[in-house]
Amino acid sequence: MSSSAKIKLVLGNGQEFYGTASGAPCPAVGEVVFNTSVVGYQEIISDPAYAGQIVVMTYPAVGQYGITDEDYESKTPRLAGLVVRECSTTPSNFRFTKTLSEELEEHDIPCISGLDTRMISHLIRTEGPLMGAIVPADTPLEQALETIANHKPTVHPVAQVSCSKRWFSRTPHHRFDVVILDCGVKHGTVEALNKLGCNVTVLPFDSSFSEIEAFNPDGVLISGGPGNPMELKEMVAVIRELKGRYPLAGSGLGHLLIALSYGVKVEKLKCGLYGDAPVRNVCSGRIFTAMHSTHYGVDKESVGAAGLQITHLNVVNSMVEGVSCPGDKVFSVAFCPEGAPGPTESEFFDDFVKMMED
Repeated sequence: MSSSAKIKLVLGNGQEFYGTASGAPCPAVGEVVFNTSVVGYQEIISDPAYAGQIVVMTYPAVGQYGITDEDYESKTPRLAGLVVRECSTTPSNFRFTKTLSEELEEHDIPCISGLDTRMISHLIRTEGPLMGAIVPADTPLEQALETIANHKPTVHPVAQVSCSKRWFSRTPHHRFDVVILDCGVKHGTVEALNKLGCNVTVLPFDSSFSEIEAFNPDGVLISGGPGNPMELKEMVAVIRELKGRYPLAGSGLGHLLIALSYGVKVEKLKCGLYGDAPVRNVCSGRIFTAMHSTHYGVDKESVGAAGLQITHLNVVNSMVEGVSCPGDKVFSVAFCPEGAPGPTESEFFDDFVKMMED
């Protein structure tokens, strides 16, 4: 399939959108989500939280500064496909090593350009979660819909993105030893902890309590990642053993798993939250911008009944963005605190280190 080949995006509701092919010459099937970020497309395509999803970028021009070797958030992009209005093939950036199209082609990820991505995003926001497929333009609609209907992943996406063996990231003159349970950890998370004087040990998501305890950590962090948290019952059981024994923090998917361990109800959001959104710290009243990549949220009414305190709220829709249990030395946030891409205003990692100091 050449870069000028015509392909289409087919949504599960039967709507078709025709465009031009970029990236890999292969079809893709997955849940269609939209991201409202203006920059940071490399961090988005390499964020494990998007594993198996077709990402629609609402900003009209994507690929302007190419792909750089230093800005990956994981070694291998895992998203199913990318949908853009315009895909730049002539980046303007002295750091770039390849174009966005070349990066996607290298990892067998199709991209369709020339679509009204804001209209598609409005459609997703109105109708709720939609599955979709990127296929050749001459594919019959009935065949594409059958492909979408028959798409059933055999394993949880966390199992696809988590490390299979432990790995380490050291820093000189470290103060603390932190274990990260890898649900799809981003490089930015590890780097942020290293900068604050933490040696980091990254373990597979399905590690047992005894395997974590063997490293005698000063604190444990549950990383963000993809998929439905309610399907990770074994992880929730391990978190129940961890809380109260070690300072425990979580972000993204980790936030949802910690909430589940306390019996909080978790629900799938109508259209998900992908991109920047303002968040208010309930304790200080401070408002900051945070990056999100989640399709689930916690039920606000069940947080208090579970013995948790609400620490952060979404300014736009009042969604719970953070909870804590000081007695158990536990806190978590729904957003991505490492700021890759996005701001680093949340003080999440500073609070985690402060908890280990105390």
